[in-house]
This record gives sequence, C-alpha cells and structure tokens, in this order.
Amino acid sequence: MSTLSQSAAEPSAAPASSFLSVTDLYVHFATEDGTVKAVDGLSFDLERGSTLGIVGESGSGKSVTNLAVLGLHNPRNTTIRGEIVLDGQELTGASERQLNRLRGKKMAMIFQDSLAALSPFYTVGRQIAEPFMKHTGASRREARARAVDMLRKVGIPQPELRVDDYPHQFSGGMRQRAMIAMALVCDPDLVIADEPTTALDVTVQAQILDLLKSLQQETGAAIIIITHDLGVIAKTADQVMVMYAGRCVERGTVKEVMHHPQHPYSWGLLSSVPRLDSSVEIPLVPIPGAPPSLLAPPPGCPFHPRCGFSDRVPGGACHTVRPELPDAQQRGSACHLTETQKESVFTEQIRPRLR
Repeated sequence: MSTLSQSAAEPSAAPASSFLSVTDLYVHFATEDGTVKAVDGLSFDLERGSTLGIVGESGSGKSVTNLAVLGLHNPRNTTIRGEIVLDGQELTGASERQLNRLRGKKMAMIFQDSLAALSPFYTVGRQIAEPFMKHTGASRREARARAVDMLRKVGIPQPELRVDDYPHQFSGGMRQRAMIAMALVCDPDLVIADEPTTALDVTVQAQILDLLKSLQQETGAAIIIITHDLGVIAKTADQVMVMYAGRCVERGTVKEVMHHPQHPYSWGLLSSVPRLDSSVEIPLVPIPGAPPSLLAPPPGCPFHPRCGFSDRVPGGACHTVRPELPDAQQRGSACHLTETQKESVFTEQIRPRLR
C-alpha cells in the first residue's frame, strides 16, 4: 500500500511563496527485486509564468517526479513522502477525487508518446472536448467549438474538419499538437511537458517549442519541460535542474548551467553535445559507464563511479559522504569539489570543449 506523508483529507492551505513547491520528495517503488529509489530527496520551486527545465539521462527520476505531482502513480506499489504544494494546496495525500478536480483544470501534462496517450477509439475532438465539459459544465456544442478553437491555436490546418479525425489519421507532429491542445483546453496554471519533441523532426520541434512559449505568454502558466535534449532546455527554460539517480545535482538559470556548469555530471552532458560552431578537431567526450541501479545506489555521491575528478577530493569523501545542495533558492551543485577546484577544472578542461 502507498505510504503518504499526509492523510487523504481536503488539501490544506500551506504558506508557500512559490506557485509550485516540492520539498524533500521521495518516490520509491516496491518490486520483486527490492525497493527502487526512483526519487530520493528532491526539492525545487517554480513560479507562475516561468519555465523549469529538468534534464538528465533516462532513469534519473525526471518523469517519476512529475507523475507524483499529478498523483498518477499506482498506490499499490508506490511509497511517496515529502511535500508537494501547488498554489497553497498540499497534493501529497490528497484523494483521487480531489486530484481529479485539479487535473486538467489546475495542472495538466503533455505525455511523451502522443499515440499511446490518445485513445484510438475516440476522435481527437472528443478527447479535447471531454475535459472542457467536465471542468466547465459546457454543452457538447460549446465543447466542440472549444476543441476546434484549440486545434486552430496549435496550428492544425482545417480544424473544423480534422476535429472529427482519429489519432491514427494525424501525423506525429499533429498528434503532439493535439496533445498540447488537450492539455491546455482548460487553461491550466501548471503544464508539465514530458519530452514534448521526442521523435519529431527538427522543424516540428521548433514549432512545438515556439507554440508552448506563445501559449505561456497568453495564459501565464508555469511550465515544466522534461527532456534529455539540452538544446530544448537552452531554447525554452528559465531555470534548469540537472537530475542524476533520483536527485538534483545542479540547479541554476539557463545561462549559469549552460555557460558555467559546476557539477562533473553537467560537464559530461555538455561535453557530449555536438556543436555547429565547434572545430571538427575537438572530439565529443562521452560520460563513461552507465547510470547506477536505483535498487542499490552507490554510497556517497551517486556519480562517483563515473566521475573523473573524485580523486581530487581528500579522504575519499566522494565514496562515503553524500554531497548536499545549498538552500533550495540558491544556485549550486551537489559536489565535494571546492569552488576553486571547480573553477580550475572548468577553465582548463571544460570551457575549451564548449566553445
């Protein structure tokens, strides 16, 4: 059974300055092989009208974190601890009925695989109209008109005709736009986009990102973008959170993280990205090894088995002591290297790769 930090009472008012505040979040899954620590003590804040980019390799806990925000994990095998406060409402421990009132209206998610997320048995227009009817009490005619309008906003040609098409009749890019229309049909205050540009060609990717930005400017929504694509983060996000092994290892503004990263994992991510303006003589530097098993994460810093700088930390602290981030509102990284060491490594080894 799910273990939650709050009882399933009405979401209580909580004093929080941020629109979304996640504090000390743990999401663990019970499996036959043991407990998977998918999210292991994560905290972050998000303001209205801003965009947070969450980046990291597959299995780092990006999607698990945001599914917990929406309350979409299976309670039978999931243990959730910590606080998730959305606009003053505590979501951890809220009942399914209470969360259903918020999903679609207050918070919504654009899922990664639009073909799997859209039902093949109903038209695209009906699937967009359904949450609008549920949350606003609109008639079928009003909801259909709203669906047509949303399809027009997201750039679907001839929306009056395409509203009656089924998902398989849409291209990949059009399905992704339909997913965005469905997520935004009730003008939610929080939009979570899980890999919104995966498997789309570059032109469609740019259109999807521009669309999200323009709709955010219209509605003032807060947006979380989950991706492994640093180019997407650079184009859309205001703040960046780098995740590894269920933890945040670095956070800051886009400019800070992209141009002056502080954590060895961030260095590895940026060093492995090809750049059009870089010399062909500068090789890409992949991160050695593989992400750790979350059934038995390594002691100390979870990145130390793959880190090329742990030998610079005296006493073997990387192998035994978990590095912590500074205060949740501050720029920083969870690394045992001193600020002087970080600056030296970045200046001598990392910056030349990023030019």
